Amino acid sequence: MGCVARVWLLGLLLFLANGAWAERLRLVADLWPPFSDQALLNGGLATDLVRTALARAGYTTEYAQVPWARALHGVEIGSYDVLINAWFSEERTRIGQFSSPYLTNRIRLLKRKNTLIDFNSLADLRPFEIAVVRNYAYDPGFDNDTQLRKVPVASFGSAARMLHAGRVSLTLEDEYVARYYLSRETPQVREDLEFLPKALSENGLHILVSHVHPGHRKIVEGFNRALQEMKADGSYAAMLKTHGF
Repeated sequence: MGCVARVWLLGLLLFLANGAWAERLRLVADLWPPFSDQALLNGGLATDLVRTALARAGYTTEYAQVPWARALHGVEIGSYDVLINAWFSEERTRIGQFSSPYLTNRIRLLKRKNTLIDFNSLADLRPFEIAVVRNYAYDPGFDNDTQLRKVPVASFGSAARMLHAGRVSLTLEDEYVARYYLSRETPQVREDLEFLPKALSENGLHILVSHVHPGHRKIVEGFNRALQEMKADGSYAAMLKTHGF
């Protein structure tokens, strides 16, 4: 073998060893801090976890942030390969294959620390005014209960400040989202509020891999395996800590 050929072969081997020929997956998500937000560290907690697990499974990735409806439709038609933050539903199994859950979204109620409110069922909440974000889906039972005294607001930040001011008795939000936004409130607001112990609902957060991609089963299997390895070696917990959780 000539010198030029040996150099070319060595370059090719290094190219492969460095994963340059690894399959590239097109990831997509909507703006949902702290899970997915290009302004946050590594694109947010969910983006970072998913990209790291897929990298360990042997894939390279590119990421797009678009409105939710566009993201879901893009996965359905194959414009994107992986939706990184999806709750399970039977309807969505027509679009793609779900991974194992990699995070748990817990919708929790918040109150002022100096108030006594017990929550065991929706009936316990009916005496109280509850700030809710307009057009936000929390839980089917809660959303459809017409006896609850819901006060529509523009955002969780507005709800938290109303709660602190005593204009409502409760509000609610995903625990990760609430902690993210409370960390950006004034100490007076942040330190005045606390979560009720019982969660209103819990949903696993999954990736959804497009059925259009011929390797969707392999992608999900690799992601699930890498996720378990990350939990076993401590890198999963370290990543949560890096993102402030």
